[in-house]
Amino acid sequence: MTDSAPLSGTGLPPGHAALSVPADAPSTAPESDADVRAHTPVAGAPTLQLKGVHVIHRTRTGGLFKPGTVHAVNDVDFQVSRGETVGIVGESGCGKSTLARVLVGLQRPTQGQVLFRGRPLGYDAASRRELGRAVSVVFQDPATALNPRMLVREQLIDPLKVHGIGTEDEREERVKRLLGLVGLPLSALDVLPRQISGGQRQRVAIARALALEPDIIVADEPTSALDVSVRAQVLNLLTDLKDELGLGMVFISHDISTVRYVSDRMAVMFAGQVVETGPAEQLFNNPQHAYTRTLLGAVPSLL
Repeated sequence: MTDSAPLSGTGLPPGHAALSVPADAPSTAPESDADVRAHTPVAGAPTLQLKGVHVIHRTRTGGLFKPGTVHAVNDVDFQVSRGETVGIVGESGCGKSTLARVLVGLQRPTQGQVLFRGRPLGYDAASRRELGRAVSVVFQDPATALNPRMLVREQLIDPLKVHGIGTEDEREERVKRLLGLVGLPLSALDVLPRQISGGQRQRVAIARALALEPDIIVADEPTSALDVSVRAQVLNLLTDLKDELGLGMVFISHDISTVRYVSDRMAVMFAGQVVETGPAEQLFNNPQHAYTRTLLGAVPSLL
């Protein structure tokens, strides 16, 4: 297969409404009033918000009773809502991927608050399940993000099964629509990841991230493992999907020009801290922090 051209408009196919839960799906016990309040969104609140978040890792350095530490994320405030793209940019090791893990619930902060729809994020099974439906992630390398032994069809159906969404026929129809959204032919359903190109694997990963109709997609360096020839296609695809579906997106990259291309707002990270934030064009044209100016001076091209 060869990579298809970027989508100029990914208009939703008919029947894109949320899939129904089958009648034989397992029932859940009634929630208490406290549980209902804990999971009720706060009107006007960002979908995801971080307040004073710190992530500190222990290292093998230091003494027996005082191990060394690394401050991966240091007092970060951040928020993202549906319908906007917020870019996070910084050099390798600055903490941006750790921040992404906090946003998707894979990393508990050492200190600070993570708010989901205005409520403190819980880490129990029910809360993680709710977050998993609303916030999806696209990882850097699709070759490792996808199971090499599962057909594309199985990888797209799997999250629908886990969350009990749809009947078997409805799931099958849903994955076909997902392939159409990301510009892949139906023949891609019956292949293994190694049988398609890197760009197509990333499209499959994006389709899987869309399977549960999330509010937010966190894209962690989604183009850095791809050939230059297909990076622009994937960037255009993500931008088209965000506009057509009204998604929120957190786009993470070391390339400030690429972040500017897709983002409404930008946050610049250095040594675990957000050193500058603002609208993308304003930050690009009038950077205030010395590190932001260094990034702008170091990147000669868009890709």
